[in-house]
Amino acid sequence: MSIQNDIKTGQNDFRTISTLLGDALSQFAKLFQNEVELAKAELGEKAQQVGGAIGFFAAGAILVIPALVMVLLALSAALMAAGWSQPLSYLTSAIVAAVIAGVLFAIGINRLDPRNLAPRETMRQLEKDKDTVKGMVR
Repeated sequence: MSIQNDIKTGQNDFRTISTLLGDALSQFAKLFQNEVELAKAELGEKAQQVGGAIGFFAAGAILVIPALVMVLLALSAALMAAGWSQPLSYLTSAIVAAVIAGVLFAIGINRLDPRNLAPRETMRQLEKDKDTVKGMVR
């Protein structure tokens, strides 16, 4: 009777271990699925950020051109009225335009910095999950 009891207990333990292992794998699969969903959401957010940066590039390029032409012509006219030569006043206006364009491009490039676009939350969560799985295996 003792041997039969040991066999039943061993079978129950085996079923319990297999059930626990199955549950652990199921939870790991669910966790992985949640991480994929988080990554999709975060990458979608980053794609919107890239779209916004491109929008700033386009808006800056379209809207600044006519305004700068008028401002630069007015600046050149004012410099000529102040006694500057025509070539020097136009050159000064061109330098001002180049500085403004450089600032706009710098803002756009800064918004496209790969460090700002990395899915940080997903990477942080994956590190936590990796540690959790390591703890489950031990």
